[in-house]
Amino acid sequence: MQKLHTICKTADKWPTLRCVKQYYMEFTSVNKLLEKSFRDNWDRPALSNYQGTTLKYGDVARRIEKLHIAFEQCGLLKGDKVAICSRNQANWGVSYLAALTYGAVAVPILHEFKPGNVHYLVNHSEAKVLFVDDVVWEGLNVEEMPGLEVIVQINTFKFLHAKTDELWKVREHLNESFGHRYPERFGPEDLNYYEDTAEELALINYTSGTSGFSKGVMIPYRALWSNIDFAHNDALREMDNNSRVVSILPMAHMYGMMFEFLFEMTVGAHVHFLSRVPSPKIIMQAFAEVHPTVIISVPLIIEKIYKSKLKPILDKNRLLFGMPIIDQILQKRICKELVATFGGEFVEVIIGGAAFNPEVELFFRKIGFPYTVGYGMTECAPIISYAHYNANRLYSCGKAAPHMEIRIDSSDPATIPGEVQVRGANVFLGYYKNEEATAGVFTEDGWFRTGDMGVIDNDGYLFLRGRSKCMILGPSGQNIYPEELEAVINNLAYILDSLVIEDEGGLTALVYPDWHKGEVDGMNKEQLEAFLNATLPVINKELPKYAQLRKLEFMPEDFERTPKRSIKRYLYQRK
Repeated sequence: MQKLHTICKTADKWPTLRCVKQYYMEFTSVNKLLEKSFRDNWDRPALSNYQGTTLKYGDVARRIEKLHIAFEQCGLLKGDKVAICSRNQANWGVSYLAALTYGAVAVPILHEFKPGNVHYLVNHSEAKVLFVDDVVWEGLNVEEMPGLEVIVQINTFKFLHAKTDELWKVREHLNESFGHRYPERFGPEDLNYYEDTAEELALINYTSGTSGFSKGVMIPYRALWSNIDFAHNDALREMDNNSRVVSILPMAHMYGMMFEFLFEMTVGAHVHFLSRVPSPKIIMQAFAEVHPTVIISVPLIIEKIYKSKLKPILDKNRLLFGMPIIDQILQKRICKELVATFGGEFVEVIIGGAAFNPEVELFFRKIGFPYTVGYGMTECAPIISYAHYNANRLYSCGKAAPHMEIRIDSSDPATIPGEVQVRGANVFLGYYKNEEATAGVFTEDGWFRTGDMGVIDNDGYLFLRGRSKCMILGPSGQNIYPEELEAVINNLAYILDSLVIEDEGGLTALVYPDWHKGEVDGMNKEQLEAFLNATLPVINKELPKYAQLRKLEFMPEDFERTPKRSIKRYLYQRK
């Protein structure tokens, strides 16, 4: 154990950072936690591709060791960056763990980003190694990523590109090198993972894909440790090496990465990756087969189940639900069926990533369904607040997580909403190579400004009252930044400005056309609208699949704006 008293970075290494909080905690190396778990669970299942291959902890350790040998022979140094751009799969987990346990810095990249976005993030992060799946690889141009030494096919760990002949030979002779290093056998006693320190950079998690909006969140090992400690002793304390998890959310985002994968690896649990598109049908099928111990979800998935399975029953039997005895019987029956739908053996469903529909939340609370709503951000790796389902309050997202503090920037934090500000072990180091953005999100006294609005009651329960940030959560947990979509839309002819909003589970673009130019060019209102509607496929071609626009709506007049000419976004949001 290492005793810590501060999470300040020294000025010579991270000159942009300030001390964000003085605190005291016990820190244990994350990689040594993983090492112990791998030893203790050597012959137990670790990572599975749903309805596909299963790797035991020993199998994962063997693959990690081969990658360590390859890293070493390729000249990868401690602290060098290793990017991973692939759909969820067992080898994603192997690649990520190989980077951390070697002492490299992992750089997860969402596999749905456009090739140009991937090029940019690989270059911006200064990655030396890139793991990709076949779909991603098809669109990439090696010449656009000159800093890479090696590109690895994640499915097979074969090299797709190497900068020199010597590097090609590393892969050709890898099995031979492994045999020379471990001539008898490779066993749990051979594990000796890199021992990380609290303030050391563990990974860079990008909040977006494009050069204009991307911010590389620098996550230190103490933030990973603190989230693992929180899960072990609080949120997921029921989990052990007999537990099972279905991984639904993208591994390139902190929420899924931390609580559907990394924590599980430290306790010997079995993670099942949904390697296909996680549609509600596939998710429900996986729950029924795997019987997960805990379910991590975003609101959209839960709300879809509510609307498709429960809402029709409620509407049909609304009168019966008003009768006291029958009402209780129906509630118990619905709750029982809903629990069975989620596999029947889970402790609770933890919902996060976006605001939960109040109607759905109220109904789940009424029938006694074991759910809870937490709150977090990438910058906190990710947890900020949480309470167990039988302790949380309706519409609250819990209390401050262990090693964290929350305050409200308001004259009366219990009644007047103000910005939610946090500090503690989970808070990130800053934005990679972006001193201005880093300085802008910390207060003078060292609290991280979340940009979200809320209140805290007298017992410490946090209630969010709105998000001043514009991010929209995609169907499978992807971060959608409206400004990026609007930049594509605004490049088209006859469009003066646009605003992308969430609209009944999809994305709608509110468009302010250049009516005058259309008229000058001989088009009346209907003709101009028809012309712009015809551009929707062109717009969507430039956008990731999870950020496709469903429709355009046309504004007769310009948007209402602030003195700085920014659109007053809050006026146009829809529930």
